[in-house]
Amino acid sequence: MKPTFKTPITHLVVERIVAESPVVHSLRERLPQVPVTYLDKVPESHKKIPGLLEIVHYKGRFWRSCPGTRIYECCGYQIVHIGTQCSLECTYCILQAYFESPNLRIFGNLDDLLAEVQSVAASAPHRLFRAGTGEFTDSLLLDPWTGLSRHLVPLFGRLPNAVLELKTKTDHVAQLKDLDHQGHTLVSWSLNAEEIIRTQEPRSASLKARLHAAQQCAQWGYFLGFHFDPMIDYPAWREGYRRTLQALFEIVDPARVVWISLGAFRFMPDLKRVIQRRHPKSRITTGEFIRGLDGKMRYFRDIRLELYRWMKEALHGWDPTLCVYLCMEGPWIWKHVFGFEPAQKGGLSAILDKAVRDRMGIAPQGQGADHASE
Repeated sequence: MKPTFKTPITHLVVERIVAESPVVHSLRERLPQVPVTYLDKVPESHKKIPGLLEIVHYKGRFWRSCPGTRIYECCGYQIVHIGTQCSLECTYCILQAYFESPNLRIFGNLDDLLAEVQSVAASAPHRLFRAGTGEFTDSLLLDPWTGLSRHLVPLFGRLPNAVLELKTKTDHVAQLKDLDHQGHTLVSWSLNAEEIIRTQEPRSASLKARLHAAQQCAQWGYFLGFHFDPMIDYPAWREGYRRTLQALFEIVDPARVVWISLGAFRFMPDLKRVIQRRHPKSRITTGEFIRGLDGKMRYFRDIRLELYRWMKEALHGWDPTLCVYLCMEGPWIWKHVFGFEPAQKGGLSAILDKAVRDRMGIAPQGQGADHASE
């Protein structure tokens, strides 16, 4: 199925060692008019070239643990590393300051990636793995052209102890329709107030388009996730988030939703200068912030509590059994939002594992539905 939406790619640079990769073949087939340059090695660049996509041979580990912190509650998430950078130009994006190279890059040695995923899952058959591709890039930004989901989704469908999360701000889901996912893939969207989407996420899909895509995925049997992260404190935030939640509630069946995360806007101090330089009209760094224990600038505690409590009440009014959790917050905040600390339920990782078992019906051998404490 050829995509009907506009591609962000205008030029391909490919390392010769991956020239015969299925990813490269898919790109050439779906983008026949896009010029291709083959090199022995794609050089690192500090200059952003709009529309450039680099396809390289990756020599590192494709499977890695999410870079959380011991200071805040960690969710035990695993990363399937498919590439770096994003072209959606969200003002708050940490990738602006995280990678030296500003250009889109994906890894062409797909066989190595798939073999490592299968090997890691097989190495611990009694463990439930929650993995995703959306940590260092948007999971579906390039998927209509790379065809990566056609390989990853069926693979996870064959893994009895692993689930795949595809995180996105796009509506690029058409290629997911006929894949044999076996109920092991959830597609998740970052959501926000429409004013924030319009002003801070300029190249992302609209709220309406994201929710329509979620509705389609649910009809195709996929489970769903949503992430209100970062939540932005602005004068009309209650009304803005109320409208977003109303739109979500009207179009999505909560029984298909595995989890919803909440996270207030936070940023490394160095990112502030990047935002001011690249997005001079943005005012998101001018709020009331304090340096957190992890060195990041965070809203004052009272602001975060107000955001989280309001959202939690609204979401549990929609479905009291829904797994709602906080991203990168400590036990004190958890206690004042939910009335308990994650440690009382076995930790955040156990809470999310339980959501997978309860909603998706997936439990490795030896793990029952009551494995996590109630």
